[in-house]
Amino acid sequence: MTLDLFRPEIEEALEVFDRYVVCLDKTRDDCLATIESLVRKAIETFENRPPGMRHGIALDRHLTVILSQSEGDRPLCAIYFNLHTPYFTKPLARRASDPT
Repeated sequence: MTLDLFRPEIEEALEVFDRYVVCLDKTRDDCLATIESLVRKAIETFENRPPGMRHGIALDRHLTVILSQSEGDRPLCAIYFNLHTPYFTKPLARRASDPT
């Protein structure tokens, strides 16, 4: 199994990136390099998964790649853009004295 097997999914993810994703950390070329790296890692994980496991997963802060066992010739490939904003702040922890 090679990276080129999943080229259609990679190209589709790049089209989505170009059209919809606002990313402060990655250019289109950086995104392509990240996707290719994660697909390679997902392939390795998928090929070396323990018996009974159906997936190979690789992710970083912005992207998740999942290869899933299928009935066809090749695994299904899903590429997700993780929802993230650099402007999100976690709420302050509640004090023990606060009611509720």
